[in-house]
Amino acid sequence: MKAVRIHAPGGPEALTYEDAPPPTPKAGEAVVKVDAAGLNYIDVYFRTGMYKAEYPLTLGMEAGGTVSAVGPNVTDVRVGDKVAYTGIPGAYAEYAAVPAARLVALPPGVSTRQGAAAMLQGMTAHYLACSTYPLKKGDTCLVHAAAGGVGLLLTQIARMRGARVFGTVSTDEKAKLAREAGADEVIIYTRQDFEAEVKRLTDGKGLQVVYDSVGKTTFDKSLNCLAPRGLLALYGQSSGPIGTFDPGLLGAKGSLYLTRPSLNAYIASREELTQRSGELLGWIRDGKLKLRTEFEFPLKDAAEAHRALEGRKTTGKVLLVP
Repeated sequence: MKAVRIHAPGGPEALTYEDAPPPTPKAGEAVVKVDAAGLNYIDVYFRTGMYKAEYPLTLGMEAGGTVSAVGPNVTDVRVGDKVAYTGIPGAYAEYAAVPAARLVALPPGVSTRQGAAAMLQGMTAHYLACSTYPLKKGDTCLVHAAAGGVGLLLTQIARMRGARVFGTVSTDEKAKLAREAGADEVIIYTRQDFEAEVKRLTDGKGLQVVYDSVGKTTFDKSLNCLAPRGLLALYGQSSGPIGTFDPGLLGAKGSLYLTRPSLNAYIASREELTQRSGELLGWIRDGKLKLRTEFEFPLKDAAEAHRALEGRKTTGKVLLVP
């Protein structure tokens, strides 16, 4: 089969489209014929060596497809089932072996491409808005990168929960997308100071929560946007890690909270995985949550897709199609 692998950390040129041994399912595993793999910033972190791994490494943490084989002791899925998953490396390939307990059956009306687009970014948006800080009516939140894959979904879920949503974006085109997703206020950070805008828009009171996937370049100002006892959910670092940090600043700025959540901790059990994904996929099936998936690249062009993602040339979800 064909797969995209890296043999050492590097730039997009480190991605090689090559032959790889097809997987065979071990006990408790199923093999998925991949219809589409999701591209996520965590793939960039692994490619560059920011996250450590053994090589050669097949990138990709999310896919949708059809079960083509099952190993011994598998009862959760059967051959022919339409499924999606996240959190298991190896999705940049024509076939992937996945623990059956991590596979989610797609409901009728949700395609495998939609499954690939929803699992990682959709469940991230779900846990941020529903668990990390459970938004409620009367809350105001700031969503950084509001036209990105997580940002568009997080904005929609935040509005579903009754919150007022501010979003940051880099261009007028992305501002339009954020507004269409439900953002009440959109701040174009390339020509506006988002901290100053948040203080103006809240009459200096600040926000209950900031959802920050950017990291280094936004961290300090994100903290300054919070109301006393507000929460900064730092769930990514697309601009780089924040470096050393003095927790005493949290007290000085109003007894703030800081968390660095990750999806795996919010879907650790089979029960929580099925509950969270079931609600998310149900919203998609019912049209309550809209996916933006116009950026599709052939799997062999994964390097081009990485360049587009890192160059902030994409909006919504990026898919790789074998």
